[in-house]
Amino acid sequence: MTYFFAERPSSPGGGPRVGLTAGRVLGKSVERNRIKRRMREAVRLNLASLTRDVDVILHPRRTVLTAEFTALHQEVSRIFAIVQKDRERAAAKPESQRDRVGRADA
Repeated sequence: MTYFFAERPSSPGGGPRVGLTAGRVLGKSVERNRIKRRMREAVRLNLASLTRDVDVILHPRRTVLTAEFTALHQEVSRIFAIVQKDRERAAAKPESQRDRVGRADA
């Protein structure tokens, strides 16, 4: 799966926001909805690992449809750990040198 993320300014009542994409290339509506349901559950189980204000967009591949849920859960957990670690690394840099958006294939 591919993911994108960007920092947001801290605000009261804020927190991490996660978005999912599921275009027609992933299959018919029944398959796309199943992919989104599986992804939402994996995100729900891992959301506590994101502690700061950040926007994350997850772009799944069709293999999410048939993958074991434990593997999907671990993949989302790994992505959130990378996002959290990158945010901590970026916080140590001066404001002018911070990366605003990151992207990688998972």
